[in-house]
Amino acid sequence: MSTYHESLKNKETLRLREIQKELPPFLIEFFRGIAQTTSTKTRLGYAYDLRIFFRYLYEEHKTLGGMEAKDLEVQHLNEISSDDIDCFMEYLSYYVRPDYENPENSTELHNDEKGKSRKLAAVRSMFKFFYKKKKVDANPATIVETPKIHDKQIVRLDVNEMADFLDAVESGEKLTDRQKTFHERTKKRDLAITTLLLGTGMRVSECVGINIKDIDFKNNAIKIVRKGGNEVFLYFGDEVQEALQDYLEERQQAITKEEGDDALFLSSQGKRITVRAVQKMVKKYALGVTIKNISPHKLRSTFGTNLYQETGDIYLVADTLGHADVNTTRKHYAEIEDQRRRKAASHVKLRKD
Repeated sequence: MSTYHESLKNKETLRLREIQKELPPFLIEFFRGIAQTTSTKTRLGYAYDLRIFFRYLYEEHKTLGGMEAKDLEVQHLNEISSDDIDCFMEYLSYYVRPDYENPENSTELHNDEKGKSRKLAAVRSMFKFFYKKKKVDANPATIVETPKIHDKQIVRLDVNEMADFLDAVESGEKLTDRQKTFHERTKKRDLAITTLLLGTGMRVSECVGINIKDIDFKNNAIKIVRKGGNEVFLYFGDEVQEALQDYLEERQQAITKEEGDDALFLSSQGKRITVRAVQKMVKKYALGVTIKNISPHKLRSTFGTNLYQETGDIYLVADTLGHADVNTTRKHYAEIEDQRRRKAASHVKLRKD
């Protein structure tokens, strides 16, 4: 694993330890117990979500209300019913995150079905762990219905929009006067990033983690670290190769702020570019091209759509995008599959013309 990913994992580990201090002490056993089967990022997500759950209990629960998290013991979980968890789901629709030092800075928060499902998964995982350990009498979270997540139509660039988008990145014509002053310095980098995202379908987090040494131009391959820490090679075409090589001539002359940093994509400050910076950059160029809300993830969807339309191989798309379950891929591209089935029907003749 690269130094960048090790550093990111270490930061997540430290953050997880900080959040655990705000949670009931018995959860230390839970996080230690799932460490071998989950990533640090997953455990950190559970910690954030469980912090909200125990804050809800403090504010609303009939018997645990008013009890500080540090005073809770694992036996207290037996006082939580499925009705309590249902009420927690309702609570997530609207709640206020307090700022005890500055009450006026308290934040109003809302969760959609996806956010609620994620938090329910954290609660379920916690109860499942302690029920398996026979430290609680039941697992009430198992009978709580998962919120129905309504499928959204995939937002992606069509062929003409994709060409216009890359033209906009290269020329800078659609930018404001202020943005154009920076464009000349960043256009080769920006074109390399956007071409790479559109040409491989990699996640933006995978993109920013690439080091120069990860590129193999002999095989037109690039090594990335997937979610979960697995290293894989993605292959790219001539357009991506050209954009990367053009940028690399410029990158080799750059001075990095962090000694020995081999980061492929740098910010204007000479540091590894961040996910947030790439998100803002993509949105900046897309605004002048389409009314669609385009993000790096939408560029990933564009690649997946193009690959599926060209090959019809859902397993290839799933593997290239790094989906652990092909059903995830199939769900996203169901609309295209339906179009293909309709097209297939038109080729079947029951009677001669």
